[in-house]
Formats: sequence, structure tokens, C-alpha cells
Amino acid sequence: MYAIDFGTSNTVVSRWNSITRQAQTVALGRLSYQDPPNPSLIPSLVYVQGLGQIQCGQEVRDQGLDLPGDPRYFSGFKRGIGAKVQGFLPQVDGVGLTFEQVGAWFLGRLFQQLQAQGETPQQVVLTVPVNSFESYRQWLGTQVAGWQCDRVQLLDEPTAAALGYQAQDSQMVLVFDFGGGTLDLALIEPGKPEGFFLKWALKRRDQRPRTARVLAKAGRTLGGSDIDVWLAQALAEQWRIPRSYRLQRVAERIKIALSTADSHEEAYLDEENFTTYELSVTRAQLQELLTARGFFTQLDSCLTELLQQARCTRKDISKVLVVGGTSQIPSVQNWLRQSFQPDQLCLDKPFEAVAHGALQLVQGVAVQDYLYHSYGIRYWDHRQSRHSWQPLVKQGTPYPCVPVELVLGASVSNQPSIELVIGELAEQGADTEVYFDGSRLVTRQGSGLNVQVRPLNDTDRGRTIVLDPPGFPGLDRVRVSFWVDDQRTLRVTVLDLQTNRPLAQDQAVIELQ
Repeated sequence: MYAIDFGTSNTVVSRWNSITRQAQTVALGRLSYQDPPNPSLIPSLVYVQGLGQIQCGQEVRDQGLDLPGDPRYFSGFKRGIGAKVQGFLPQVDGVGLTFEQVGAWFLGRLFQQLQAQGETPQQVVLTVPVNSFESYRQWLGTQVAGWQCDRVQLLDEPTAAALGYQAQDSQMVLVFDFGGGTLDLALIEPGKPEGFFLKWALKRRDQRPRTARVLAKAGRTLGGSDIDVWLAQALAEQWRIPRSYRLQRVAERIKIALSTADSHEEAYLDEENFTTYELSVTRAQLQELLTARGFFTQLDSCLTELLQQARCTRKDISKVLVVGGTSQIPSVQNWLRQSFQPDQLCLDKPFEAVAHGALQLVQGVAVQDYLYHSYGIRYWDHRQSRHSWQPLVKQGTPYPCVPVELVLGASVSNQPSIELVIGELAEQGADTEVYFDGSRLVTRQGSGLNVQVRPLNDTDRGRTIVLDPPGFPGLDRVRVSFWVDDQRTLRVTVLDLQTNRPLAQDQAVIELQ
């Protein structure tokens, strides 16, 4: 079995060694970055030399192809997958590219490299952020459909991290996963045979299986790439130099250097006026910048949201499992130490815990989870004179779940059909905007409190229930039942109450992969 932890900044590939019965990180030749004693990481980079001809990972940097402003160079593209991108999309050789296509090339190249090295990945586990929309999961499922392997599974990153840290004996653990593009938190309670189960199947039949209960999950579209953008903007304002992707790369190097030094200085050439600057930043200055940007406020709010979901306090947490490159920033670790006791923190597997934990599925771990988003039906709000959404299956519901029933009637005389549009509802909070600033992909947290909705069946064929004979106001006409089955598929049954005829029977709306 193999696991792929596809990250915004770096990607980790691991395999299960059946001889040692341990997980091990796989180096993918020229795609991997070797920096002992750190593990082999694959930079999530793509350079499109021509349609169907790409360079990936470390070979992009080694060949000097990570050029600022080059429309053929892509970094941070994971954040654009499944997002509503504002502004233009890059073009290569006259063809517009989507981030979904770039991501497909990247993952496909990783799989091809595995095969080229003589690996035989018959089973693959892909990890996903907890706050990803179903569109991202659906996209992943589409990409792996053509892979030459028998089975592909998806596992959320915090749960994988808990398995990777082998925290099964703890009473309650908090997974703090902070990478280049997302912040994912999850509370997991191992050892209790109830709730939402992660089951460790043991070989001896006289032993009871060990289980873990997933209590709560919370996430933000916030990561190390945001810090790079903020620091580049601050440097541009301080030194009065133009903002550019090259400046952002310098800011990234400064940020990384400040993880091990109190101050760092980088030379920067302003190519517009051929002036060289010595850009210096201290840890204290970076701390001030993060505070001004509301960085720590977002950390606090995400943790508060998680604890409120689980109805517990920080004292109830036995271990905090720290994952992700952004978690290595001293300011973040200081926040962790201020928020928790030193004996609660586990900091030794920031890069490999997710990929290694996903491989625990080879040990017979059967993952049963709950729905991170709510799902609802669209209706016309007469008071607001606009469409709104009524939740049907709420966030936190374990699946399979019992059906939710609605009785609907016609709103006008001789109504020929009833519209049923099902949508995925994100948690309430600040929405995320994805847009271009010059040639750079940027994400920004909005300030609104509106629910984000992704319609799942809003097509002429998918949303219409035909009434024969037509309907009239004042009469209950159809009974609609919704539920999610054990395969995470949202299903619907519609019964015509006037004719007692089923209009839809156990019909799949969408597979919530």
C-alpha cells in the first residue's frame, strides 16, 4: 500500500514495508528534495514546457524553471482546485489551463515515477483537508480512475496524522495540521467503542477491536503561503520596491530561515532600476506582522470553534499532535506553548505523520467518519425575494444516516414540475476568495458570515421532478426522503402522494467521496 499526502507546498509519498511492518517515505528520483536529516519531500511545483510535457517537483528548481511571472510555472495550485477563481486563467501555447489540469498532471507524474522505479502501487490512499468541498474530493476520484491500481481510498489529514503519531492509547488528542495552504484541526478520542469509529482489526478473534471516536473538526484556508504574501508586501512597502513573485520567493526564504535564526538578511535585485537591496527581517518583526494581520486571532477562533463542537476544554486534551511545515515557525510554536502545556505537545513528525498514518489502513483500519459539511435543499424565500437553503443533513452527522423527509406542494395552478436542487453547505464564517494579483494566485479571507453553497445537481435533468397530472396549491403533492448511505452517497426517493407512484426510487444524487 502507498499513501500520497498532496500538500500546497510539499508532497510526501510513503509505502508500507511488509517486512519491517513499518511505514517508510519514498524518494521519487529527481522529483524529490533531499535535505538530511529531513525526509524526502516533493515540492508541489509544475512547469509546463508544452501541452502534455511537464516538469515536476524538485526538477523544476534544479533546472531553474521556477521563474517569477512565467505563465508556464505553477506553485500553490492545490488551493485553486475546486475554488471559484476570479480573474484570468493562465494560457500555454494558446490553450487556457485550469488548476485542476495542473494538479492532474502533477499527481499523474508522481504515479508514473513510482512505476518507473519498479514500485507496484496496487492500493493507494490519498489524504484530503477537512474543509475541502466535495468538488475537490470528486476531482481526486476522477484523476485516479485511470491509475493502474486495484483500490484508491481517501482519508482526511488530521485522522491520518493521529494514526501516524500512534496516539491510540491517549484519552483525547488534538491534531494540529498547519501546512502551506490550510489549517486543519481535529479532536480524536481513541479507545472507546462508540460514536464515529476508526477500527483497528486485530488478528486474534478473542480480542476486542480498538476504536477511536472523531469528536470534531475545524479548518481554515490559511497557511505558509499567506505569510509569504504578507511578508513580501511589508518588504515592498518598507523598501519602496515593486511587489513581484520574485520578492515573494525571497520572503519565503526569509520566513524559513527565521525558523532557526533570530534574524536573516537576503540580497534582492530590483530588475526595474538595477538596484540591490539587503532585506533584513527579525523574528520580532515577523511576529508583529502576523499579529497585525490577525494571524493569531484566526488560530484562536479555529481552536475555540473546535472545542465548542466537542464541548470540552483544553485541559481535556492529553496530546497535541503537530503536523505541517508552517507549524515549525517559532511564532506558531510559541502560540502552541502558550495554549497548551509542554507535556501535551508532540512535535517530532511534522512532515511524515499524515502520509505514514494513512498507511495504517493496511493494518485493517476501517474508517467510518461523519460529514464535515451540511447538505440542504434550495427554496424560494418570499420575505427576502431570493433563493435560500434549508439544511437536510447537518454537519457532524455520521453515515449511513436515517432518512430525512419533506412534504412539498405546488405553488401555482397547473404546475408541471417541482424543482429539487441539493447543495453542499459550508460552515458559517469568513468565506475564501481566490483571485489573481498580477500572475500570482492569492487567497483571501472575506469578512462575511454567509453560508457558502455548492449546488450538486443543478442541471435540467438533475433538478426537475415532473408532475403528472400537474399540481395545484394547497395540497401536499410529493414526499421526498434524503439520506447518506454507507458508501457516502447522497440518495433521494420521491413519492407522488396523489397517484401513490414513485417518481424517484433510491436515486443517487452524488457520491460524496
